[in-house]
Amino acid sequence: MARRPTPPGTPERTGLGHVADLVKAAIPPLHPAGLPFVAAPLAVAVLGGRRRRWLRRTGLTAAAASAAFFRHPHRVPPNRANIVVAPADGEIALVDTAVPPAELNLGDAALPRVSIFLSVLDVHVQRTPVSGTVRTIAYQRGQFRSADLPEASSVNERNSMVLETASGQLVTVVQIAGLLARRIVCDAKVGDALSIGETYGLIRFGSRVDTYFPAGTRLLVEPGQRTIGAETVLAELLP
Repeated sequence: MARRPTPPGTPERTGLGHVADLVKAAIPPLHPAGLPFVAAPLAVAVLGGRRRRWLRRTGLTAAAASAAFFRHPHRVPPNRANIVVAPADGEIALVDTAVPPAELNLGDAALPRVSIFLSVLDVHVQRTPVSGTVRTIAYQRGQFRSADLPEASSVNERNSMVLETASGQLVTVVQIAGLLARRIVCDAKVGDALSIGETYGLIRFGSRVDTYFPAGTRLLVEPGQRTIGAETVLAELLP
């Protein structure tokens, strides 16, 4: 990993301070939603593991696994006009056309869609695919089928958000619960102005994120491709 340049006028840190800076740069921060999942097994390891070595190992392992799952790495979106970036890390499962979720009242016309499947090993925060204003947020209860199945978009529990860009185009991003997921977090609210690549939500333990684009959008990805949230360009909107 390349070392970040030191701003002019800032003295170089040496010794333990320098090592601490390197560790901080290499280890992603933790999303706030993961704090209870890390703190609880750590408490078990400290309090219950004094005389039970197996309990200490189990607690530390669970804490480390939770910290890895809830990691929240820094990302830098591309500086290009009219692009849509991936809202999540994962593998592209579908590149097709589909009708957006009915609860959004966006009509019956099929729109270009890209579906990203997140395994339990992927970063699970969701990021805004475009800069825009939140026009609609709709939560829909549903099933918990495997998120890599095509029908998961219509039958699984989901949370949908419609963003309107400065040019008036609508981009919809849908958080879909998977086989193991039981909690969808969306921190955005109607009326919020979000920047491209900004973290707005989280799905716990295996999931899928669908992005719907305006008609005529040029899609730039293929099924099987890996995405990096906020950095991989999925499509170009019409100017």
